[in-house]
Amino acid sequence: EKITELNGEIEFRHLTFAYSNSAPVLKDINLKIDSGSTLAIVGATGAGKTTLVDLIPRIYQPERGSVFIDGIDTRDIPLKILRTSIGMVQQESFLFSDLLKNNIAYGADSATETEIEVAARNADLLSQIDEFPNQFDTHVGERGKTLSGGQRQRTAIARAIMTPPKILILDDAFASVDTHTEDTILDRLKQLGNCTTILISHRISTVKAADQIVVLHDGRIVEVGTHQDLVSQNGIYANIHQKQLLKEEIESL
Repeated sequence: EKITELNGEIEFRHLTFAYSNSAPVLKDINLKIDSGSTLAIVGATGAGKTTLVDLIPRIYQPERGSVFIDGIDTRDIPLKILRTSIGMVQQESFLFSDLLKNNIAYGADSATETEIEVAARNADLLSQIDEFPNQFDTHVGERGKTLSGGQRQRTAIARAIMTPPKILILDDAFASVDTHTEDTILDRLKQLGNCTTILISHRISTVKAADQIVVLHDGRIVEVGTHQDLVSQNGIYANIHQKQLLKEEIESL
């Protein structure tokens, strides 16, 4: 009850997690993410990436003694404090049938028009909003059906950073945008201040600048290091990197 704010250091200690009546999805995860640093997570579909980050805001309840923020067991952190400290963007972002500005400012009741505009700019959405006839007063429709996939994802990013979070989780949040837009957004997110960022992506271009990269395979961390470290190991990460480089070369012909 005395906890009023978080700094954003995250640690997993011997985390094993299973959904009810099933085999473990995550197995003996040990990982520390320094406050203000960027961690990237890569791995095949079903490796456990989304489950791992969902345990941080307690979307799923971890076992006591396995997930910590600032050295405090997340189960001892008031849920409101925990979740208001975390901005989270998933690949399939839910938008409300409401005005665009209300979708961006959802959860930030006292947000000003200037703050909404700044969040949209940081999500590289402002230039497109300026082209809408009603701009921020555009009605996006149920689940954002009047927006493109990339615009929906950028709206969700703007919402997540509307109130600068201590922890920002981007779970394949750039799947519907091109690499140039992705680079622009990532550069602007770096200016948010002391924010711990977790990136999940299939694109090496998204994760290569992270302070630390982990590779998940079958629920276990099998590789850890920087981009250069992992490329030199000639393991799973290096293989993914090589295939993407080859694909880029073929597409450029």
